[in-house]
Amino acid sequence: MSALNAPPAAAPLRTGDGAVPRSRARGWRGILTHWPQYLAIAPFYVLFLVFGLFPIVFSIVLSFTDWDGMGDIHFAGLSQYVYLVQDSRFWNAVANTFIIWILSTVPMLFLALVIAFLLHQNIRFRGIYRVAFFLPNVTSMVAMAIVFGSVFSDTFGIVNSALTALHLDSVPWLSSSWGIKVTIAVMVIWRFTGYNAIIYLAGLQSIPTDLYDAAKTDGASTWQIFTRVTIPLLRPIILFTVITSTVGGLSLFTEPQVLLGDAGGNGEAGMTIVLYQYNQAFTQFDFGYGSAIAWALFVLASVFAIINWRLLSERSETPRRPRTRRTR
Repeated sequence: MSALNAPPAAAPLRTGDGAVPRSRARGWRGILTHWPQYLAIAPFYVLFLVFGLFPIVFSIVLSFTDWDGMGDIHFAGLSQYVYLVQDSRFWNAVANTFIIWILSTVPMLFLALVIAFLLHQNIRFRGIYRVAFFLPNVTSMVAMAIVFGSVFSDTFGIVNSALTALHLDSVPWLSSSWGIKVTIAVMVIWRFTGYNAIIYLAGLQSIPTDLYDAAKTDGASTWQIFTRVTIPLLRPIILFTVITSTVGGLSLFTEPQVLLGDAGGNGEAGMTIVLYQYNQAFTQFDFGYGSAIAWALFVLASVFAIINWRLLSERSETPRRPRTRRTR
């Protein structure tokens, strides 16, 4: 655009001795006009700045320092992250977390999908079943961890009593490495299966029934309808549940902490990343190293969320009609 055809610049609005652009003055006038609305939403932003943004920024700063919460903060550079890479206890916590995540996530999502498929059928008392499956998610995890500790107790637990009644050997659920991991995984499955089933059920209810009718008309079996119609259309929902389960599994804390204590059980078999970060920050009072562990967890969760997204994301794929043999 040439200088001759350029639109005239907005004339500044003079206030006192200075010149304020007219657009800026119009913005301030709008704020002053609608100040009750801005005042109504201000508490959220104030709370977010104080309890959300400030702790995040401060934890980044702390990860480069050496501070016990009492004296002066000493800048340590990358020494906390260097020690993190060489810390065998941290990598043990990473291994424990991923093993528990695999043991819990795969069965949990499979059971949730099966339960959602069954609840989607025309059965009686569907509302009662939905409430029953969702109830563990809203139950206090602290109370249920105590209950699971009694159920899986090595000496007087219900599970070992049942095994003894069947003339089988009892299992040291809370004293062996794999027993601890399996117990925590069972707690996660019990708590979140119904939650994911309700999400899958909402996705199933959004699938048009015409597709099912067309598949049945072509002679498709129930398994073919489930694998070639339901699963492809539920791919975005499955992606969401896998990512949320990954983030939740990597940040596991309440179950091992209440069930096994801060030490993570025998041989630290139940020591997860968040539990180890809690011990370093609030038991050893090494807030710098605890912040470094927290940001390492953030990186791990982000990487695995991206991997899950790449593996399960929908690539413009539409469900194919199942092929069936036609008989005369």
